[in-house]
Amino acid sequence: MHRNELREPILLEMAMLSAEVRSDAGRVGELLDEDFREIGASGRLRTRSETLEALADDSAYEAPLEIAEMEAQEIGPGLVIVTYLMATTGRRTRRSSLWRLSGRSWRLVFHQGTLV
Repeated sequence: MHRNELREPILLEMAMLSAEVRSDAGRVGELLDEDFREIGASGRLRTRSETLEALADDSAYEAPLEIAEMEAQEIGPGLVIVTYLMATTGRRTRRSSLWRLSGRSWRLVFHQGTLV
């Protein structure tokens, strides 16, 4: 996979961090794979439907976010992991997201946040 091909999962990850996308259940639904799972910084495991519900009520990202060290790496055919450090309101987490190419679209399959 060429460097330019890794750019799209990074752009989609940044979109998922934006209040505009997070507040648009339709757009988030397009980005989350049917098999999506998330392990939050709290350690809680969420399914796709639980995540969509939580995002509908989410105000956690209204504060300014600081994103650092974001990079993408191909880990298999059509699979890219995006990792980064996120800080907001005195809380720092290391984040990882697994994106899978499904047809012509990238879909988020797994996300994890770990407190730093």
